[in-house]
Amino acid sequence: MFVNFTGYHLVEEYHKWKKQKRDQGVNNPLAKIIKLAVVIAVTVTIWLLPTSAFGIEGLTVVEQRIIGVFAFATLMWVLEAIPAWSTSLIVVALLLFSVSDSALKPLVTGYAPEELGTVLKYQDILHCFADPIIMLFIGGFMLAIAATKYGLDAKIAKVLLKPFGTQSRFVLLGFIVVTGLFSAFISNTATAAMMLAFLAPVLKALPADGKGKIGLALAIPVSANIGGMATPIGTPPNGIVLKYLEPMGLGMGFGEWIAFMGPITIVLLLISWVILLKLFPFKQKTIVLDIPDNSQKGWRTTLVYITFFATIVMWLFDKNLGLKTNAVAMLPVAVFCATGIITKRDLEQISWSVLWMVAGGFALGVGLQETGLAQTLIDAIPFGSWPAVVMVVGSGLICYAMANFISHTATASLLVPILAAVGASAAVSANLAPLGGVSTLLVGVAIGSSLGMVLPISTPPNAIAFSTGLIKTKDMLKAGAVIGVIGLVFAFFWLTKIFPFAA
Repeated sequence: MFVNFTGYHLVEEYHKWKKQKRDQGVNNPLAKIIKLAVVIAVTVTIWLLPTSAFGIEGLTVVEQRIIGVFAFATLMWVLEAIPAWSTSLIVVALLLFSVSDSALKPLVTGYAPEELGTVLKYQDILHCFADPIIMLFIGGFMLAIAATKYGLDAKIAKVLLKPFGTQSRFVLLGFIVVTGLFSAFISNTATAAMMLAFLAPVLKALPADGKGKIGLALAIPVSANIGGMATPIGTPPNGIVLKYLEPMGLGMGFGEWIAFMGPITIVLLLISWVILLKLFPFKQKTIVLDIPDNSQKGWRTTLVYITFFATIVMWLFDKNLGLKTNAVAMLPVAVFCATGIITKRDLEQISWSVLWMVAGGFALGVGLQETGLAQTLIDAIPFGSWPAVVMVVGSGLICYAMANFISHTATASLLVPILAAVGASAAVSANLAPLGGVSTLLVGVAIGSSLGMVLPISTPPNAIAFSTGLIKTKDMLKAGAVIGVIGLVFAFFWLTKIFPFAA
């Protein structure tokens, strides 16, 4: 994120690795051409088929095109012919030019109104880029940038790690807890890079033939992925879920989300600690940490501290204070920009690609809902007759499987709009009520997304940890699969039996 932040070199290595991966496609243009050809062929075929070919009664031309756009997004995110965020922008463009009231005339003329169906308002599509959830993430990015720039993150990490002492197993626990805490408020990528940088001298001091250093290195991506579950800003899938719960009257404030997800996160972090100790035991019984304090002095640093903690407190007690979580996110934006803590150059460090990707997912949801396609699919498929357990567990498993191979954000962007529409129907809602309703269904998707971490390509934290050279793919696969499966089982048990949502 910043050249002077701890662990920046690891982020740079990650981006180099991603670039090399993309360059492989450039150097092998045939593979890229084949991928693009397949995606385009499938999309065009779906668009050109007669509506009767789908076997869905009442399917309109607009709804058919939405299916095509959805298929396009799915294939592009899976095949990665182009960057994921680029796919989201293309999705928005396709919706604007083919199924909106600003569409190209040849694409919407010549059809009877009932044949064409309901077109989207172009404003609704473009509003996805300024959705309140997008503002929430911008506020989170601002906090992360300021904390990194002024050394707040390293100082807090040093203070929090100190109580865990020098015993190897407790040092491991310390890194798991602190990494999980940071990833709840700061980008998983930046958190993983910072904590791995702190670990670097420790890893060098451990015995070369010991498994403990593998466990320590794996602890960072594992806890970064899990820790993001704890807050709405921890990872984009959480925000996507909240986006679709709010219109149903099931929206949660910042504090409410933590009340439900915080305990799950803590328990899963502890489970991860036990599993990593079992899989990768330490030879060396003690570890001495030496974390440098690179925090800056001055009034700006003090203001960063005050604003950071004030924002967190206001988020935690948003309902009591009569505040909206998304509105609170504007506090750090206003304070940091007005005081010069965040400069024009710093704004370049915001992960705009993530925001655009989330916006593209929201646009897909708008297409599903506003055109009536969601209701058409619900009427065509008897979701209401399916056992609730099958829907909840099945959707979580599908999400988990997808999240191991494609972006967690892309996974949530594809699944949440569909499941939200399904869960909102009266029959399905009544069916899901004993398990906590549609909230359990959608939150399960967020959990499944965060737990997808069996491969180096699954998440940026995994890739960064893998780049250290200490972790083999089989180590990551073993730890990720065990923690992921156990985590899913525990999370669903917690949400349905111990601490269920009010349906």
